Amino acid sequence: MQELTIGFIGGGNMAEALIAGLRRAGHAGKHIFVAEPQQARREFLTTHYQVIAVEDNAAATKRADLLVLAMKPQQMKVALAGLDVHLKVDASVISIAAGVSTAALHEWLGADANIVRVMPNTPALVAAGMSVLFSNADEIHKVRAEYLLNACGESVRVEKEGQMHAVTALSGSGPAYFFLLAEVLQATGEKLGLPADLAAKLAAQTALGAGKMLVESDRTSAELRHQVTSPGGTTQAALDMMYEMGLPDAVRKGVIAASKRSEELAG
Repeated sequence: MQELTIGFIGGGNMAEALIAGLRRAGHAGKHIFVAEPQQARREFLTTHYQVIAVEDNAAATKRADLLVLAMKPQQMKVALAGLDVHLKVDASVISIAAGVSTAALHEWLGADANIVRVMPNTPALVAAGMSVLFSNADEIHKVRAEYLLNACGESVRVEKEGQMHAVTALSGSGPAYFFLLAEVLQATGEKLGLPADLAAKLAAQTALGAGKMLVESDRTSAELRHQVTSPGGTTQAALDMMYEMGLPDAVRKGVIAASKRSEELAG
């Protein structure tokens, strides 16, 4: 896998996260091409990751055994125009654009393109990403995608493309929900008299610790919640108020709203 030539169309934050993961995993910079329109960004990527940065999308596409489409969804159609003639027959095409269906990608890149649709999330920036992939392509293309994604976190597969809307709502948008909770916790800590830097540290480290327990413990989230909740104690008082104010229902409705919006964006 480390001999694959990997091309990126777009050199933004998510592309950088994947590139950083590849370089940490030992993938040589000479095997990574990034097509990026902004000169300053090309220079940054070349300097920091020793990759080959180019301005022309076709230049990265024609070299790629694995091509990563890392531009914004609304830029996708224009960016892919004419690239089908430069795409290798056996190349794997990985799309990380939210809401862009495999049908649309086939329309722009050809019916024979080996498409893998992926929903990553921003913790990939700190090698803790959760990526979900869907594809009807041959197994080798899914395995190549997993090689790329596992360099900056974990990946799983779904069998139905329609499930990607729920994936987007849960893990794709999910970090923002936790950031909001941390934001509220910090602000409330300040209101209760804590210095801002201390409140921020307590909220952040608590989120990290709770996340590690969820991942590393063999207990469910409900079991872990019960473990920290003593009857009649402080945690119980907080949770009672949160239930009374409708927090669980608000979260459920928010996730459903995100899933519906994903469907709308898919057209």
